[in-house]
Amino acid sequence: MRYRVTVVAMLVCVVCWTTFAESGTKAEASGEKPKVIELFNGKDFTGWKLFIPDENVDPATVWEVRDGVVHCNGKPAGYMRTTKEYENYRLKLEWRWPARGGNSGVLLHIHEPDKVWPKSIEGQLASGHAADFWVIDGTDFKEHTNKDDRRVPKRKKSNEKPLGEWNQYEIFCKDNVIRLHINGLLQNVATDTTVNKGYIGLQSEGAPIQFRNITLEPLN
Repeated sequence: MRYRVTVVAMLVCVVCWTTFAESGTKAEASGEKPKVIELFNGKDFTGWKLFIPDENVDPATVWEVRDGVVHCNGKPAGYMRTTKEYENYRLKLEWRWPARGGNSGVLLHIHEPDKVWPKSIEGQLASGHAADFWVIDGTDFKEHTNKDDRRVPKRKKSNEKPLGEWNQYEIFCKDNVIRLHINGLLQNVATDTTVNKGYIGLQSEGAPIQFRNITLEPLN
């Protein structure tokens, strides 16, 4: 009887391992990739919260969607942020300055409450300084060594395109690491970040700016 039980157990293990191996091979062969999430649908602000600290200001006078593009007039200061929190992802978006350059940024790992400015780490978008890091409301990371300055400059000279042309921001957030790429070039890295999940926001900060093609790909 003991011999039969042993044989049966061995057969079960073989069957389970074979099934597991086959399923892994099929998934590998299919080349399945994580689903890309369209954070901005190109039509309206579904999935976003528009925040302006002055309750007397209608956010619709600051933000609007036209022809698949988010138009932000830059005044007053505020931001649009996702209504869902995210962690471990690749964020891609395009931005441009329609006229003169100005200031804005991508707020990562936003924590409530909503305010100007919320607890987060900013991937800078100011003209000529895209991919600088800023720590906000007590956040921090290893490369932020000068505690008298909340900014950590990008590593290379600016590779932004001329005003009026579209640029691409690609941001990798994995555990406690953030990598900022501008137009395909790795410009900055933050490690040992004190925050690693939260909402994602785009700033209104003084000058007209436009955004489009905002997508997020979960990282396994």
